[in-house]
This record gives sequence, C-alpha cells and structure tokens, in this order.
Amino acid sequence: MVDEMCSHEACGKSSCEGCSGCAKKKKNVKHVIAVGSGKGGVGKSSISSLLAVALAQKGYSVGVLDADITGPSIPKLFGITDTPLGRPEGIIPPASPVFDVRVMSINLLLDDPTKPVVWRGPIIGNVIKQFWEEVAWDDRDFVIVDLPPGTADAPLTVMQTIDLDGFLVVTSPQELSVMIVEKALNMTQMMEVPLLGVVENMSYLTCPDCGKVLDIFGPSHVEEIGEKYQIPVIGRFPLDPELGQLADSGRIEEYKNHLLLETLAEGVLERLKTAVHS
Repeated sequence: MVDEMCSHEACGKSSCEGCSGCAKKKKNVKHVIAVGSGKGGVGKSSISSLLAVALAQKGYSVGVLDADITGPSIPKLFGITDTPLGRPEGIIPPASPVFDVRVMSINLLLDDPTKPVVWRGPIIGNVIKQFWEEVAWDDRDFVIVDLPPGTADAPLTVMQTIDLDGFLVVTSPQELSVMIVEKALNMTQMMEVPLLGVVENMSYLTCPDCGKVLDIFGPSHVEEIGEKYQIPVIGRFPLDPELGQLADSGRIEEYKNHLLLETLAEGVLERLKTAVHS
C-alpha cells in the first residue's frame, strides 16, 4: 500500500509503474462505471443498485463496490449480510440472492452495521483501493462503484485509482440539488472521466387514485443539465412506494418496473459504445 496518493498528472507515466496508487482496471473486469451525485439524499445508492439489477437482468455478471465508506447502504438494499471470504486469489464478496450481484462494502466487515466509521480521508482512500485491488471480482462484466456525496477524498481516490469507463450522475428536481450536482460533473470533466449521462430520481409521483403526475419537488431541470454538459438524460425515476418498500426489506432485485430498468440499462450500454475522454 502506498504512503501517498500519486498525482493525477503523474498517473500513467513510467515513474508510476508498479505503484498501487495508480492501479488500473483489472483484466478480469470488463467495464467499471461510477455512480455519483455530489449531493446526498438524491437516491444515488438506489440508482446504483437498480443499474446493477438492470444489467444483471440482461444476462451480464455484475458487482457493486460500495465506496461510500462512512454511509454504506448497498448491502441493505440487496439484503446481504454474509461476510466476505478470504481466499488465496483474493477477497470473495458475497452474492445477492436473485441475480448473483457481488457486493463489497465496509458494512459487511463490521460486527455491528450501525457502528460508525470515524476515519480520516487517507484511511478511507486506502480502504477503497483495497476493495478494488484485493477483491476477486470473478470476471465480472460490470463493476458499479457507488460513490459517496461530494467531491472530496473518496471520489478523487476512485477517479485516480480505477480506470473508469464512465460516470453516471444522479440528481433530483430541486434547484439546490442541480447546483451541487454540477460540481460533481465539473470534477468528472477535470479528471477526464467520460460522462455517460444523467438520471433524475424522485422526478415525479403518479397519484394511485387518479393517475395524475405530480411534481412533488418542483419542475424538472434534468434536460437543462443534459444540454449544458452535452450528455443524454438516461432516465427519470418516480417516487415509487413499492421501490421504497423493497429497498427497506433488502429486496431491490424484485423491482418490477421493467420499462424503467430496461431504459436505464440500454441508455448506459449505448453510451459506453460512444463515450470518449473529453
């Protein structure tokens, strides 16, 4: 493990050869996608999990790296409580019950899932690197990296350590959310990570009685984001009580809105064909 993170400018140069701080995408993982928002409370982890489910439903093998070390929620969403196993080939992450989604999260290593992780940035960064370098991702077609909110140490570690195929940004209709999400988009461009698109979560609520669509959090701004950054709007997810119940009970793989999931998966797959470093 390195004592100091290599600078972005140095990465890829001969001086970094063999440095674990500049570890690139492993050969046994075909695609790595980061999902982030810049702001908490927009349902980023739910979208990360739904993307994993959507890809798995199409027959791809998928893993999720929970990089939100201080606020991990991926195991809860999938109903996973098993401890990762240590093997000579690396750490074996536990699998979800329906689609064999492999999940690595700090919560799976704690004896009490409510125990807080009170660590400074460098330690968090090293743990994220270990989750990437020391976990046997078992020839996954996709690894989804669920980023924590903000643009500080953890997202920076992911973007400098892992050769990402793209970044999917999650927002919500509130203007405050849009402003902060743009910070994440600008960071992604600074780090030269391809932008795959934007997903608006909690976009609307469909009244179960009359079918009227209600903009609970105000009018959508997602098209404006897409136009400004020249990225597609890959999906608009509603406030869905069914999804909330499934998430709370660890059964997110049972979500039945196939149209939304298909749109999400196809949007990401299509962008992966054309996304290039800016």
